[in-house]
Amino acid sequence: MSGQSLGLIEAVGLTVAMEAADAAMKSANVELIGYELSKGGGLVTLKFAGEVGAMNAAVAAGVAAASKIGSIYAWKVIARTASGIDKLIASKENCGVTQPEPVASVPEAAPDDEQTAPVIPVVNIDPAPASTSCADIAASTLSAPAEVAAPVETPAIAAASPQIAEDKVKPAKQTTPDGRKPLRVKAKGARK
Repeated sequence: MSGQSLGLIEAVGLTVAMEAADAAMKSANVELIGYELSKGGGLVTLKFAGEVGAMNAAVAAGVAAASKIGSIYAWKVIARTASGIDKLIASKENCGVTQPEPVASVPEAAPDDEQTAPVIPVVNIDPAPASTSCADIAASTLSAPAEVAAPVETPAIAAASPQIAEDKVKPAKQTTPDGRKPLRVKAKGARK
């Protein structure tokens, strides 16, 4: 831990300390080293390790969150700890965080020849076609009936097309109704 930042929050009560630890851990990338219960007074000291900027943010967030539900006695951020401080901070008596013990692995039972996975039979509902070419299959499925293949004329559309051709598009007028100025000049307004 030497060279890292150390953050300490001393709260009155375990619930307040848990709230501070939760907020500090969620707000920044810091590691909870442990906690220390003091004798008398109900004080709980939380210890965090991490980078300096993250530690300042974590301690500030933890103090703010814990102050809403209880009281904070003190807090401190030490930027870079010396190498001798590690033993003082993380001792077995006051750490509170224990490493999980490895769980003994249970030997697996040997597979029996009688216990096999059930086999699900595959049944084809439609038999495969006897043709050997993909083009034969495509030609048989894509052929259209004779009724659909013949083009059908629509008399309504044919009659409407000469009327459209007769209409001529008239160009838009570029002057005002009184005939004095073009519209675009009048739209701009007079310059003064």
